[in-house]
Amino acid sequence: MPATQPVDTTAAFALIVTRDRKMHSIFRYMEVIAPTAQPVMITGETGTGKELIARALHNASGRSGTFVSVNVAGLDDIMFSDTLFGHGRGSFTGAERVRNGLIETAARGTLFLDEIGDLSIASQVKLLRLLQESEYYQLGSDKMITSTARIIVTTNCNLEKLLASNTFRGDLYYRLCSHHIHLPALRERKSDIPLLVDSFSREAAQEMSRPLPLLSVDALEALLQYEFPGNIRELKGLISNAVATSPPGTLVIQKLKSSSAIPPVLPTAIDFCSLLLSSGRMPTLNEAEEFLIKEALRVSAGNQRAAALMLGISRQALNKRLQRDISYLEAQRT
Repeated sequence: MPATQPVDTTAAFALIVTRDRKMHSIFRYMEVIAPTAQPVMITGETGTGKELIARALHNASGRSGTFVSVNVAGLDDIMFSDTLFGHGRGSFTGAERVRNGLIETAARGTLFLDEIGDLSIASQVKLLRLLQESEYYQLGSDKMITSTARIIVTTNCNLEKLLASNTFRGDLYYRLCSHHIHLPALRERKSDIPLLVDSFSREAAQEMSRPLPLLSVDALEALLQYEFPGNIRELKGLISNAVATSPPGTLVIQKLKSSSAIPPVLPTAIDFCSLLLSSGRMPTLNEAEEFLIKEALRVSAGNQRAAALMLGISRQALNKRLQRDISYLEAQRT
């Protein structure tokens, strides 16, 4: 059976919620490197979705084996060897039968090693040999085994600093960097926040059997201002807690502020009442509608779905209003 087969790469990335240009550029790079057997290093801050990207890369590769994940942080050399390579019968006290390691489990698939920066030097040497020769020994065995698993590793450490301090091997580093994906922090892709909030809200509401909450303008404004040191993982936890604690149907800013270190909400750039009443007259419905639509689109960073949710109308209705305004402006020009 071949190791790879044609796949729909669009489906491979379906679980990654984004419209960010940087992320779509990463997707295009992943499509190119997916069919190769070369190792891939994924870097980025904690909570940026490195394992999700690794799974997407595996799905895009068409490899016939499974995706196997292991966090190598805290594993000493013996545990690392036993976990990855397995052991032969009688290799140590209590080893009464052969145990295959995770490399065998990931045969013709992908072995994902999380937190690679925490590996001991001894374990780094063994991983380097595996990458260079695609061969390994089980503990207590002299039988060479060939690996057919592709290796993907992640770290949130600064490996250049580890290289400088001689705690990470240079030859392993350059071998792992055959292909390198660096994920942007959430604060660098804030246009994705409305999409992620909508996705996480739906997921949490379904899990808790609660009505889908509507995100208030103030709540979204606060989220867009916040820096999210914990990135997407922090946002997901924050929204899950907000769905659990907010009144049915409403995702309110007070609950979000109490469940995270979100700073106080700043006032909107333009106060609606003062803007429209400053002339001493009552604003028309068209003026009020135009302002609300512009404000919703500003707060949602141009996301029409999120803006429609805030306005309490369907996306189709919002789109019709926008098209009507465009037609009116074009008529005025002519």
